[in-house]
Amino acid sequence: MSVSSDHRRSVVLRRRPHGAPAVHDFEVIEGPIPEPGPGEVVTHTLWLSIDPYMRGRLSEAKSYAKPVEIGEPMTGETVGRVIASHDPHLKPGDIVIGARGWQTHIVSPAAALTKLPVGEAPLSTYLGVLGMPGVTAYSGMTDIGQPKAGETVVISAASGAVGSVAGQLAERAGARVVGIAGGPEKCLFAQEVLCFDDCVDHRCADLPAALRAACPNGIDVYFENVGGAVQRAVFPLLNDFGRMIMCGMVSEYNDTQPQPGPNLMSVVRKRLRIQGLIVGDKPERFAEWRALATPWVRDGTLHYREDIVDGLESAPEALVGLLSGRNFGKLVVRVTPETT
Repeated sequence: MSVSSDHRRSVVLRRRPHGAPAVHDFEVIEGPIPEPGPGEVVTHTLWLSIDPYMRGRLSEAKSYAKPVEIGEPMTGETVGRVIASHDPHLKPGDIVIGARGWQTHIVSPAAALTKLPVGEAPLSTYLGVLGMPGVTAYSGMTDIGQPKAGETVVISAASGAVGSVAGQLAERAGARVVGIAGGPEKCLFAQEVLCFDDCVDHRCADLPAALRAACPNGIDVYFENVGGAVQRAVFPLLNDFGRMIMCGMVSEYNDTQPQPGPNLMSVVRKRLRIQGLIVGDKPERFAEWRALATPWVRDGTLHYREDIVDGLESAPEALVGLLSGRNFGKLVVRVTPETT
């Protein structure tokens, strides 16, 4: 069965970066649109998610997921429209999430895709506030952070896709929420839009002093997205029985040598809980979170911000910018207009 006479564009890994990735580490290639095999579908990509974890896929270092090979399309979650199907549960025109790749057209097992409802929320939100970042925040707070009324919760990368949701969940639990963000505009967003109680600019002259002033009663829960100097400022302020959700350390992803970490004796003395979080460990959280959060998105009580760039060819520059903190909100690429 012929799908289309048009070509597929793909962004592939050209070479592995040493340190910070650059646009020339990637290459745009063209080829024929694939045809689906038994149980497979072909999707035309509408939206592509750009996320910090992608830096790890560029490295050969051992991790929880397989690295992208040289010459392979870069990985990334997409929302797309089915254009051809060899599966009875999906038909052309259906909107799905789950196809992976920096590509305009993707062939996938139908079982790996989830059909999305049309009209309940903007499709791009299923890659952000209703997608993996939102689920990450929900899992981290539900399973590890468990904030309680009156506690102090600190969120790094507070204006980002994960941090913004994590902080709002802590607010709903009755906690006092303090964000850490890069620059006055992001801090203002955290306070005025997300309604955090305070927000500290990590670029200020004395971050430890500023954080101490914002957290006079110490820190009970810390949602870690950044690492580096931010982590070193937070760690001494953790209270007895504090919880530290290790979601990511984006400030260190481009480092060629590990940075020094805090002395861990206080983990024993304060009986701290420090736990890593990989959102895919509990796939059942995705449906659970969407059922819970979709009404909040519709009624405007769960706030989010998107940073949208246009065109598949913009994806490498978007990732480079994300890793240096240039984005403001959830970063997504509009690969194809939804009306096309």
